[in-house]
Amino acid sequence: MKIALYLSGLLLILGMGCKKDDPTDGEWLIPSEEVRDGGPGKDGIPAISNPEFAKTTEINFLQDNDLVIGIKHNGTIRAYPHPILDWHEIVNDKIEDLTFAITYCPLTGTGIGWNRRLNGRETTFGVSGLLYNSNLIPYDRATDSNWSQMRLDCVNGELMGKRISMVQIVETSWANWKARYPDTEVMTTETGHDRDYDRYPYGSYRTNSQLIFPIDIQDDRLPLKERVLGIIRNGKAKVYRFSDFAESGNQVIQDEFEGQQIVIVGNRTDNFLLAFGRELADGTLLEFSSANDTEKSEAILVDQEGNYWDIFGEAIEGPRSGEVLPITESYIGYWFSWGAFYPNAEIY
Repeated sequence: MKIALYLSGLLLILGMGCKKDDPTDGEWLIPSEEVRDGGPGKDGIPAISNPEFAKTTEINFLQDNDLVIGIKHNGTIRAYPHPILDWHEIVNDKIEDLTFAITYCPLTGTGIGWNRRLNGRETTFGVSGLLYNSNLIPYDRATDSNWSQMRLDCVNGELMGKRISMVQIVETSWANWKARYPDTEVMTTETGHDRDYDRYPYGSYRTNSQLIFPIDIQDDRLPLKERVLGIIRNGKAKVYRFSDFAESGNQVIQDEFEGQQIVIVGNRTDNFLLAFGRELADGTLLEFSSANDTEKSEAILVDQEGNYWDIFGEAIEGPRSGEVLPITESYIGYWFSWGAFYPNAEIY
């Protein structure tokens, strides 16, 4: 499909909103001339701030291979389906004391959990309508500052230079998610907006080699739309491919990147790739292996101390039960986006 058809179709589907003022106004941490108007305008893609949830058995709009983004906090487990995020890009939510936003950019395929507390003040995020390197630029409603989703920082406005605090999320298939967490809460299509959630709004974008918006650097070492897990540290990135992992069962890679000891665990069948820190606050360096050959159905990792860890990096059995592995600045995205944001990214 030609780029022109993508753009015209996108504007028709999402509806035109108010146009953003000249995006080059003011000071930016990124090249202002590369900040693009995505078309629908500020809030033209409406973020969700009061999501509705239902039981797994009540969800009938998802296919087994659809992706969901899951979160777990104090025993509450929720899933946010891609077919909804494709249309809204940001969901502001809260579980007890944890205020967070699920930010998702369909153009770069990046889903990230953001803490909504900034400088001690709770806020919500909206969709600015602007893009940088084809990636979502959210804005916070407390200060109207603009943020780069993939850079994880504020790039324009009062909070410019502030870095986002990530919240651990898991991106995986609906089939895997409901098998692991049959009692999960699932965000429903009762969003208050009239959208066709049975239809992907970007045509064949996920499977073709075309981009809708220009990027600064195109790195052709991998297919542009290949989904990879990237880890960010000290302004550098290293990516891991699903093809590095076995066809079935969980597989573990222990690695080091920019001085941090990490463990990457993946499963191609269940469609997840995750990275956690291996060194705990007390200085213990854990050695991991796969928990495939155990009867602990929720566990994906086991360590030398006999702790079993789930998909969120929480110890569900063993002497460290209840502890959580250090979070890494990592998320899944299309390769082209990693190449654009982190030039010369290392490939495992």
